[in-house]
Amino acid sequence: MIRPLMLVAALLALAAPARAAEPQTLTFSIVSTERAETLAQAWQPFLDDMARATGLKVKPFFGTNYSAMVEAMRFKQTDLGWFTNLSGLEAVRRSGGEVFARTTKPDGPDGYQSVIIVRKGSGITLARILKCDRTLDFGIGDPKSTSGTLAPMTYLFAPRGLDPAKCFKTVRSANHETNLFAVGNGVLAASTNNTASMERLAMANTPLGRRTLATVEVIWKSPTIPEDPIIWRKDLDPALKARIAKFIFSYGVGNSPEAARQRANLAKTQSGPFKHADNSHLLPVREMEATELLIEAKNKGDAGDLAKAQAMMAQVRKDQAARR
Repeated sequence: MIRPLMLVAALLALAAPARAAEPQTLTFSIVSTERAETLAQAWQPFLDDMARATGLKVKPFFGTNYSAMVEAMRFKQTDLGWFTNLSGLEAVRRSGGEVFARTTKPDGPDGYQSVIIVRKGSGITLARILKCDRTLDFGIGDPKSTSGTLAPMTYLFAPRGLDPAKCFKTVRSANHETNLFAVGNGVLAASTNNTASMERLAMANTPLGRRTLATVEVIWKSPTIPEDPIIWRKDLDPALKARIAKFIFSYGVGNSPEAARQRANLAKTQSGPFKHADNSHLLPVREMEATELLIEAKNKGDAGDLAKAQAMMAQVRKDQAARR
């Protein structure tokens, strides 16, 4: 005979929703600033340590471009990862992403610069770039690259009413490493890049990298861009988030030999120990985005676009004030 209390308990157990099994694998996306092979060498020691600390298998995800990273998080093919500021903003807006940490610079003040590079001895100056006479082959970053596209548009081209697509003989979009080699080999006359990517190539210290860096020079630098965000899916289980955060914010911290080893691993990724952050970290790139749109709308004389850009900037200013 089944007792009433036992029957009630059994019915409640059947009615209760099944608890989702904790994932056994974390997928960490890595922004495609360089070739996947280059990035894998830099990030694998860190990912191996994450696996040991969390007890989970950790596998990398290298998207073919920045949009692939955003879409992978949107469709829950990745759990967390390193993004650029602009691609990170897209992940927050469209993919249920949430900034929870940021990188730091191993030495010196945080931040990096967008640059334009040319081959040494080419005689190409910034004035020649801005002449906009459709005689040069130019390299630009992924459309969602902060330093490869947004920063040069915001700080260099848009304020002068220039559109790269109309300024150069050809415009090729690629990652920073590919563009740098193209300039070094004379395939491109000039290209955007950034100081952090060039420093990573110098740290790798390969014969090809050394030769290429020796053949290029910087002719323009942007204002400082904030360090990159680390983003996880907002819908991850809180207990899993806690395990990830415990690892991230203790990694490379302290004076022990183990902490020193971990900092050496981070240095390969061009970062020091991570710092806490939230979505307000993206305010500077939102300001850049609104600034570019404002300039473009004014240059075109488009009242509708101008009103939209002004509304975007007003929201940025409101959010900046709330952060203070």
